[in-house]
Amino acid sequence: MIFMRRGHFESIDDKKTWAKALSHLKKRDRILAGIIKNVRVGVIELESDYYGSIVESFVYQQISGSAANAILKKFKGLYRGKLPKPRQFLVTDIRKLRKAGLSPQKISYIKDLCERIESGNLTLRNIHRMEDGEVIAKLDEVKGIGRWTAEMFLMFTLGRTDILPADDLGIKNAIRKNYKLRQHPGRDYLAMLKKRWSPYSTVASIYMWRSLESKNWKEG
Repeated sequence: MIFMRRGHFESIDDKKTWAKALSHLKKRDRILAGIIKNVRVGVIELESDYYGSIVESFVYQQISGSAANAILKKFKGLYRGKLPKPRQFLVTDIRKLRKAGLSPQKISYIKDLCERIESGNLTLRNIHRMEDGEVIAKLDEVKGIGRWTAEMFLMFTLGRTDILPADDLGIKNAIRKNYKLRQHPGRDYLAMLKKRWSPYSTVASIYMWRSLESKNWKEG
C-alpha cells in the first residue's frame, strides 16, 4: 500500500497547527468563535493509506454509512480482512465483487484506479508533495473521482489545512443555519468565508459539520 508522508505542508492532526488555526479563526469570525467555544471536535485521525483511502471513498459514495460499512466488511472479507492490492483486485472474479455488494459502477471505478496504478499512469507515492490544485487535477483523471472526493482526500488523508468543500451539502446547511441565511450560500458568499478563514478553512469546515451534530450548539 502507499502510505502518507507529511511533505512540507502543515497538517490538521498536528496539535500546534490546530492551536494556531483556532486562534486565527476565533479572531477572524465571531460566529465561528462561538461554535468553537461550544462544539467539541475531538481528535482528528488522518487516513494513512493513499490508495485505500480512495478505494473506501468509492465504497461510501451515495449510500448510507451503515450500508457502506457492511459492504466494506464483505469486500475486505474476500482478501482476509484487508483491502486488496491493485493487482489482487484486477484478477478477482467480478461475481465475487458483486456478491460482496459492490455495484458495477463502483467496480469500474476501483478497476480504473488499479489499472492506472499498475500501469504507472498514476503514482500516489509522491502526491503529498503536490499543491492542493495539483492533487485535485491528478485525482480528477481517475474515473469516479470528482472535486468533492479529491477535497475529502486533501482534508482527511493529506491533512491539508485550507480546504472549503463548496459543493458539500452539510457545509452549505451549516453555513445557512449558523449565519442565518435565507437560502444556501452561493459561490460569492463561500469565497468570502474562504478568504476570512484562510489558511485554516479545513478546520472551519470541520466545525461547521460538527455544529450540525452537536447538542451544545443551538444558535442559528
